[in-house]
Amino acid sequence: MIDCKELKDLPLLPRDEEGPVFEEPWQAQAFAVVVKLNEAGLITWKEWAQCLGGVLQEAEARGEHDTGKRYYEHWLTALERFAREKNLAQSDELEREKEEILARFIEHTHSHTHSD
Repeated sequence: MIDCKELKDLPLLPRDEEGPVFEEPWQAQAFAVVVKLNEAGLITWKEWAQCLGGVLQEAEARGEHDTGKRYYEHWLTALERFAREKNLAQSDELEREKEEILARFIEHTHSHTHSD
């Protein structure tokens, strides 16, 4: 588990006293990718906070004020942007991974809608 002190630069990160919290499995997966990038020395938490902050500011400028519901969607956008900027993956590979995560999200959302 990562130390919450390391995440101090991510004030909007949904968390409890034990650390980050996730509503959906894809959110945990996206979070884990960034943790692995940090552990591999490819990004610092400060750099990640700047990257994510830029995405959040762009969303806010479009009138999309995040109440926390879309936080991990922005996280995923920032991850994709970072990976492209740092040439960590080919664009087609990134697009395929993004589509798989979104498909799981849609499938999960659809199954919850019909089970209520």
